[in-house]
Amino acid sequence: MHISKQEVQEDREFIRNKVIEHNGASLPEEQKSPKEGISFIARDENGEIIGGVTGTAYWGHMHIDFLWVDPEVRGQRIAEQLMKQMEEYSRTQNYSLLVVETFSFQAPGFYKKQGFQEFGVLEDHPKGHSKYFFEKRL
Repeated sequence: MHISKQEVQEDREFIRNKVIEHNGASLPEEQKSPKEGISFIARDENGEIIGGVTGTAYWGHMHIDFLWVDPEVRGQRIAEQLMKQMEEYSRTQNYSLLVVETFSFQAPGFYKKQGFQEFGVLEDHPKGHSKYFFEKRL
C-alpha cells in the first residue's frame, strides 16, 4: 500500500461517489430520494441579480447551501421572501426538514427569526467566530 497527498478532482469524485453508494445501501428504499439542486433568484427591474438562495435536497430534506442579498437592497425583506419560497417548495415536495449552517458574522439571528432552531455550534471556528447549525421541521 502507498498513501500520497494529491489533489485530483477525478479521485475526489471517486471517493465521494463511494461514500454516497455506501450511504444509499444503508437506507431503506422509502427514505431514499433523488438528489436535487434548487435555487430561487431575485432580480431587479433591469434583470440584475440582487439576491438568491440555493439548496440541495436529499433524504427527504432541504439543505440551504447559500443565501445572499446585495448590500444595496438589504433591509427590504428579500432574504425573508427567498427563504419563504424555499420553504414552500420544500413543503410541496414533502420534505420534512430544512437545515442550514451560518457563521456568527453572517446571519444566525435571521434564521432564528425564520423559525429555525439551533442544534449545534462550533465555538472559535474560524478563530474568533462561531459556526451555527440550524434546523426547521416542516
